[in-house]
Parts: sequence; structure tokens; C-alpha cells
Amino acid sequence: MRSKPTFRACWGVVAILFMEFFFGECAAADRVNGQRIAERWCAECHVVASGQQHGSDRVPTFAQIGESKRFDGASLSAFLMDPHHSRMINLSLTRSEISDLVAYIKSQGR
Repeated sequence: MRSKPTFRACWGVVAILFMEFFFGECAAADRVNGQRIAERWCAECHVVASGQQHGSDRVPTFAQIGESKRFDGASLSAFLMDPHHSRMINLSLTRSEISDLVAYIKSQGR
């Protein structure tokens, strides 16, 4: 028979893991702020929303990036932290802004 403190501790750990899984980093990201960042800094080159009328045809749309198997959240974040190896300019975004932007980009791929 299990002791009550051990049983409660196990349920506490399960509850914490459940909350982390469902309310972790993705939930903390602000897609609305990510959209504002995209419209301000990215829309000149990328099509960042379905209603956008212009963008460069030499770069992928946010929908294409969001659907891409190549760019999961972690790799997209890493790219945005250090884009020096591409044609893209370094926007010097904070980690929070990158998280918001990644959440927005991934939402466009759905």
C-alpha cells in the first residue's frame, strides 16, 4: 500500500508536467504581438498574412515557412536569433519577440 504523501507527490508531479505540456512556451508566446512584429519588420519582403497584396517572390511566405518540416519552432527561433548566414537582415529581436514571431509564423502554416 502506498503512503499518502508519496501518492500526493506523484499526482503533484503529474499535474505540473501536464500544465507545462499544455501551457508551456508556446502558450506563453503572444501571436498577436508576433503579427505586429511581422507586419512592421517582415512584410516588405515576406507575405506575412493571407490578405497581404505584395511581397518578394524570392522569399517564402509565412504560410510556407509555417508549413515547412524544415523549420520547427526551435530551428526557426535559432535562425531568427542569428540570421547572419542568409540574405535576411538581423532585426536584433529579443527572445520574447522571437518567441512571439515564431508562434505567429507557425500559426500561418495551418
